[in-house]
Amino acid sequence: MQAPKKTLGADWTRRSFLQASAAAGALAAPHVHAAPAAPAAFAPTWDSLVGGYRAPDWFRDAKFGIWAHWSAQCVPEVGDWYARSMYLQGHGHYDHHVKTYGHPSKVGFMEIQNRWKAEHWQPEELMDLYVKAGAKYFVALANHHDNFDAYDSKYHGWNSVRVGPRRDIVGIWAKAARRRGLRFGVSNHSAHAWHWLQPAYGYDAEGPLAGQRYDAFRLRKADGKGQWWEGLDPQELYTGPNMVIPDGITSIKAAQDWHEANDRIWNEDPPTGNPAFTRQWFLRCRDLVDSYRPDLLYFDNYGLPLGQAGLDITAHFYNASMAWHGGRLEAVVNAKFLPPERRAGLVEDTERGFREGIEPLPWQTDTCIGEWHYNRWIYEGHQYKPAAAVIHRLCDIVAKNGNLLLSVPLRGDGTLDADERKILADLAEWMGRNAEAIHGTRPWRRYGEGPTRVRADAEEGQPMVFGAQDIRYTTKDGALYAIALGWPESGVLRLTALARDSALAPGAIERVEALGAAQPLSFSRTAKALEVRVPEGLAGSAAIALKIQGQGLV
Repeated sequence: MQAPKKTLGADWTRRSFLQASAAAGALAAPHVHAAPAAPAAFAPTWDSLVGGYRAPDWFRDAKFGIWAHWSAQCVPEVGDWYARSMYLQGHGHYDHHVKTYGHPSKVGFMEIQNRWKAEHWQPEELMDLYVKAGAKYFVALANHHDNFDAYDSKYHGWNSVRVGPRRDIVGIWAKAARRRGLRFGVSNHSAHAWHWLQPAYGYDAEGPLAGQRYDAFRLRKADGKGQWWEGLDPQELYTGPNMVIPDGITSIKAAQDWHEANDRIWNEDPPTGNPAFTRQWFLRCRDLVDSYRPDLLYFDNYGLPLGQAGLDITAHFYNASMAWHGGRLEAVVNAKFLPPERRAGLVEDTERGFREGIEPLPWQTDTCIGEWHYNRWIYEGHQYKPAAAVIHRLCDIVAKNGNLLLSVPLRGDGTLDADERKILADLAEWMGRNAEAIHGTRPWRRYGEGPTRVRADAEEGQPMVFGAQDIRYTTKDGALYAIALGWPESGVLRLTALARDSALAPGAIERVEALGAAQPLSFSRTAKALEVRVPEGLAGSAAIALKIQGQGLV
């Protein structure tokens, strides 16, 4: 059984894509006025992006952002990728779904979308917590691989105004962030939906319902008559049968192997058999940009998504940003795993990643204190990344010309748990004293020193224990900041990069103070190190930031 699918022809070139998209927009939403014409500074080519882009100062100054990676996949409270893995027999999410909600042939993920009510969400109160924790920008998840738009989408009926929360999640986040002076970003993950959601067209390989296809395979728009989803087409949510597992597989392992070899592959190309998906993705993303005017657009993609469509959106965003800001480019686009020759055209993001040294171009790490989508077992086991680990990560990244975007998961109802609130409070306490060494800074001549080495290929789950000998350096307004990632047992910090005869700091050191302390500190500069006695009141702090002033230091 195949769902009807629109086709646009094989010669889907860039020119025809933009022209057809504009025509489709006019037909689909004649009441929507086009965005004002933007200066044609960027063409949708890599040469144009690389040749003309520079990361804006607001991003380089911000250093720390918080991300609400929040969708209906938080409702079951069992962690990441629920919309896919609930359809994979043998997976724990499948077992949870059958036990809690019913079999996926009867109760599919579209039903979970409607269970996302955000009934206790307090965005203003949450944003206050994020600001106190030191965030200078906030990013809202606009859509995930589940293909649901968490905003008032003009081109996709499966959105949070019509289904689930019945609220414009992105729009409400944007107002709360901007009222507090934060820059606002959105993350778009939906380019992978066309293959990632294909298990919804599958079936049980074993058991009493073996061979019975799941909900996506059978449901059509007409089936919604009299239902909560009347007027919506499930095929638009599930993207259509692009690569459906064949009949006749009779073991769970064989089915899992098929999915791994086919729809699990992380494919950044547009689906050749479903060009309508690419067209709709473009229209939805352009609508997101034009309606909410974000400062940052995060793509969960290796490079830009969906071939030419990703280039078209990026050029449109850059040009629109200049139109919004009087000719000044304020836009940031994040993507991952860029080849060196393309990195200057965007701000590269490394998911849960590291850098070994100072990068010549601004970059970003995104990470989470737990799993991306809320997992109740992490909370009950008290297994979140503690605030000290976040602080150490932040200091290391900033010293290497990067930013940290941190996700703090929300429950489906929009609330934080007690452990998450404690982490945010601990971050607020540290940033309240030491933010001067983070915000608005630039890297020094050396990122740092100490025995703990950070490898670019390190796995985030591997233990990385920093101590007082691990120092990270930043600069701002003529001052040098040295951040020790631990408390020295002797009470004395030793900074070898600032030794008396150091070629890195040949000038005189005139004053040393600990941020948050009222009086300057006593210090001595030997042939081996700058030695500074730090206040005992800072014992137990995750990191101690010194402000060092003098001649020739920066």
